[in-house]
Amino acid sequence: MTHATVLVGTTKGAFLLSGTPEGDGWSVAGPFCDGWPINHMGGDPQTGRIWAVGGNDWYGAGVWRSGDGTDWTLAKLADGQMDDWVRNDPDTAKLLGVTAQPPAPFTGRLDALWSVRHTPQALYAGSKPARLFRSTDGGETWAEMTGLTDHPSSDSWQPGAVGLTLHSIVTVPDAPEKIWVAISAAGVFASEDGGNTWERRNRRSNAPATPSSHPASGDGIETGHCVHNLQHAPGDGDLLYQQNHHGVFRSRDGGRSWDEITDGLPSTFGFPIGVHPRDPGTIWTLPLNGDTEGRYPPEASAAVWRSRDGGESWHACRDGLPQTSCFFTVLRQAMATDHAEPAGVYFGTNTGSVFASADEGDSWQEIARHLPTVLCVEVLERA
Repeated sequence: MTHATVLVGTTKGAFLLSGTPEGDGWSVAGPFCDGWPINHMGGDPQTGRIWAVGGNDWYGAGVWRSGDGTDWTLAKLADGQMDDWVRNDPDTAKLLGVTAQPPAPFTGRLDALWSVRHTPQALYAGSKPARLFRSTDGGETWAEMTGLTDHPSSDSWQPGAVGLTLHSIVTVPDAPEKIWVAISAAGVFASEDGGNTWERRNRRSNAPATPSSHPASGDGIETGHCVHNLQHAPGDGDLLYQQNHHGVFRSRDGGRSWDEITDGLPSTFGFPIGVHPRDPGTIWTLPLNGDTEGRYPPEASAAVWRSRDGGESWHACRDGLPQTSCFFTVLRQAMATDHAEPAGVYFGTNTGSVFASADEGDSWQEIARHLPTVLCVEVLERA
């Protein structure tokens, strides 16, 4: 039997949910990480170690790590305003029990961390502004992957609404040399040599583009550069899916070309996309009514939309979700799946709820409520 822990990052720390999607009760542990805003979390199913990344102008940027989900240690990558305050007012810092620390290694270059990805070979973290970091000692020390930072296009990258963020890191178990990242708003980048060199991959396929005057929608040649979430499908191929600021896209060739698969959805706008752990053609997304219309489910009626054929057709999954007066937002990292049979699907909302489905989206239950704003949901599974 597999034990699953749902990792929930919020604006006020990290939480761990324990239970099963088909069960009647879930326990909530937390908040952890000293109340830091936690943008993303990840875990190692072999050891049970957990990482939580986040920060802001006050805290700085850092990676929290835990071996047991109870005790947490911080590796600081960049200082925040709090660190200046502690150094400049030692009497007050002493009164509050805070000790000044040496400057973090990337101070002045980072505002926060936005994504984390564990592989057997290394741990990766993405930041705001958009940079990629690598750790080979479990997250204690970090090195910048300058091949991405120094990409020839980097001086033209434009920020999204929350800044220039590297929010998605994608790897595949059988090809550790392959890495994909998504940056808002610079698009998708791929490396096939372990991160030494990078190729920008935003070109549309030769299929006609959906006409749009929206500035984030791209054109007939490229997708919009404001990718919201990027996922890799299971299997040996290079099948990728992305939820963009203006549409859902599929690539069968590792991002070298993208087909739009938005047709059949009620909106082109949304944040997360989920992929089945075994079936590369089954995906989930949660459309919102638009970027300037409130960013809540169309007609204030919540639905997770599922495709069983790689986005060629879509079905709304509503059972158990609020169908009236629903105004929540589900953010880019706030959807995840597990490896159960059938697969479990989870998502969190900016109103502090976490929903789970034990039947691949056919029905849903609310497994946590009244949490702070949910920024990410991931699942750690251990035998």
